[in-house]
Amino acid sequence: MTKQKEKKKASIVKKMMIAVVAGFVVGFICLLIKSAVMGTDGEGAWKVVEAILFQDITATKDIEGLGLFYIVGQLFMKGLQMMIVPLVLCSLTLALCSLANPKKLGRIAGKTFVSYLCFYIVAAALAGAAAYLAKSLGWFTVNLPAQQAQDIVTMEGYNPLVTIVNAVPSNMINAMSSNNTILCVVVIAIIFGLCMTKMGEKADPLKKVFENINDIVQMFLNFLINKIAPIAIFCMIVRALAVYGIEYISPTMMWIVVTIVVSLLLVCTIYPIGIFITTGLNPFIFLKKAAKIGMFAAATNSSAATLPLNKETCINELGCSEEISSFVLPTGMTINMNGTTAMHMIAITFIATAAGVNITPATLCLTAFLSICTAVGTPAIPVAGTTMVYVVMMGLGLNSDLCMIGYSLILAMNYLPGMAVITLNVIGDAATNVIVCAKEHCLNKEIYNSKTPKNN
Repeated sequence: MTKQKEKKKASIVKKMMIAVVAGFVVGFICLLIKSAVMGTDGEGAWKVVEAILFQDITATKDIEGLGLFYIVGQLFMKGLQMMIVPLVLCSLTLALCSLANPKKLGRIAGKTFVSYLCFYIVAAALAGAAAYLAKSLGWFTVNLPAQQAQDIVTMEGYNPLVTIVNAVPSNMINAMSSNNTILCVVVIAIIFGLCMTKMGEKADPLKKVFENINDIVQMFLNFLINKIAPIAIFCMIVRALAVYGIEYISPTMMWIVVTIVVSLLLVCTIYPIGIFITTGLNPFIFLKKAAKIGMFAAATNSSAATLPLNKETCINELGCSEEISSFVLPTGMTINMNGTTAMHMIAITFIATAAGVNITPATLCLTAFLSICTAVGTPAIPVAGTTMVYVVMMGLGLNSDLCMIGYSLILAMNYLPGMAVITLNVIGDAATNVIVCAKEHCLNKEIYNSKTPKNN
């Protein structure tokens, strides 16, 4: 069964990569043809092709074209949009219920949660600083086509404290009826999760409802990502190149580079430093032994597939308690997505800057809060972290066509950055496990410092 899932995962990744490569190849061909025929007799023929494939059918009063690629891309995006509210509500509520299960509460659960939260905050802060630096250096800047200037979204100045007031909705149903009030949905999910935990068994029927809805959402998103995403990504990349030109490619490459570099730097800094400060253990031993966990995660692009290796390494090479590892590592696989949060900080800065929206430090703070809340409830589905970028976008009001173009490029080009992001996630699980075991005096320091692993 596991091998079948790994083959299926490999097939999905292969399809995504083929879609990306094919999209850029066809897109560049379209771009070259467009550049060659504009102002010549062939311009009329290009306009026919553009009307059939790339026309924005919502921008015309009459039937001026079919816009086949536009329709495919929009259907895919709207399919994602449709599931955003139930996805956040159910996944975050269930994550809180699982975390606050009375059987799991206590010192271990508390220390686990605090450790993950601290890594979340540090990762978000450092990634946000790196993203703001990249933006200030002009790495994410795009020269927008003149005809698109009127579509730019602006974020008006406001007192950030207003966000606290607006986060609590006066009408729960209204708050869940729009993707633009995701912060309210996050608050509702937190309230539901905590109250359901307090109620105990009385809340089991409602919990089952949330679980069933969550299963439906994940099934639909699995179908959308596995079956539709490669075609939609191909169409969106080709259309973006054919309509908007090459100006988007350079900033996208910079987003990839910045995300990979920041993720790897965070792996090599925050976890070793965190272990040294909290336990006094040699952090280089941890990095050396945990390296294979990160490499395996990057190769498989799956935290679930990496869990057995992570557990084995923690117990046999890092000296962690088997009982504590059995709690910390699966919990981390569910709620520890600090790599995803780091990626969100950079992605949002890229998307907003490319769309002409000025990102401020206050905006980045709100981005970090939304990202941490959504990352905790990120479900175990392909490219889930990138899908959740859309949640943060909606929470910030980044919903213009230009923002959607930036998001489509993020979604399409996620594979390479995703390898670094998932490495940050899984090694964070191992680091937290070491810290919790050390604080509980359950860490075998002899095994930790040993050059050879303990025999099974």
